[in-house]
Amino acid sequence: MKQELQQFINDANSIVVLQADNPDADSLGSALALEQILGEMGKSVSLYCGVDIPGYLKYLPGWDRVGTELPHNFDLSIIVDASTITLFDKLQQTNQQNWVASKPCIIFDHHTEVNNIIPFATVNLTDDTVSSTGELIYNLAKELDWPIDIISGEYIMTAILGDTQGLSNNLTTAQTYRIMADLTDLGVDRPILEEKRREISKMHPEILRYKAKLIEQTILDVDGQLALVHIPQDDITKYSPLYNPNALIQPEHLQTQGVRISVAVKSYSDGRITASIRCNSDAPIASQLAEHFGGGGHKYAAGFKILSSKTPAQVIAECTEQTSKLLATIANVQESRES
Repeated sequence: MKQELQQFINDANSIVVLQADNPDADSLGSALALEQILGEMGKSVSLYCGVDIPGYLKYLPGWDRVGTELPHNFDLSIIVDASTITLFDKLQQTNQQNWVASKPCIIFDHHTEVNNIIPFATVNLTDDTVSSTGELIYNLAKELDWPIDIISGEYIMTAILGDTQGLSNNLTTAQTYRIMADLTDLGVDRPILEEKRREISKMHPEILRYKAKLIEQTILDVDGQLALVHIPQDDITKYSPLYNPNALIQPEHLQTQGVRISVAVKSYSDGRITASIRCNSDAPIASQLAEHFGGGGHKYAAGFKILSSKTPAQVIAECTEQTSKLLATIANVQESRES
């Protein structure tokens, strides 16, 4: 598969790298790393995402090269950090999906537990043993002798730190630490990266007050193990340009005593409902919960999108029921091991 992948890249002059409609540090870092690596290999690279890059990621130089219009003059597309077609609504709404499907398409991802897979992928390189898509790209670059310099190294480090929550969750392996050491030896300065991230993540005073509102509206259920919050369209419109509400509240949920799972449900005026799921290390059920609703992800971070007539209240109730079942399964497994 990797040799086939290499041949597609060798044969392409112009490559477009796509992120899904929910960009994060892993997807953006991976896309920018590929832009740098493939550019050093003499390729013309463009970057696409169906939505604007959120403000909290704009400390990464190059974020402004990501366009919301898909170029048509490419020979090959590469999708990073996504394996499900439901995360590319904008491509489908603008009738551009067929254009991507008409050319060779490679997927780089680390989410294996997904529904609604991308049907037109020519090569699907997915590895759930790595912490992030950034780590996958690093390993691939080493294996195929792609150039990694301090610029691409900084992007890869950002991708890894994003999905491992700063090397703090169980996605982090010994190999992840080795790669971080290699990148440090290359000259990537993690403290400076962190300083940039913190600077741009500083809250507007209005966001501080909104955070208090989200905390007040949080529901604790399943004996305090599940924290849920609903974010309606009005809040999305008002606050998302300043700060991603999910990123604002979910770390606080997971720092609350007894809470193991955080679910942030967003409802839109067109009837769409999306959810972000984050879990602590003792409750790795995010992907299973997301799969119930047709979504996907990995054990500690996942999400889903619903286009049916369900109300936010119904989705929250269903989340609560499924979380209770999944946590009961974990408890039963632990009991059987101890007996």
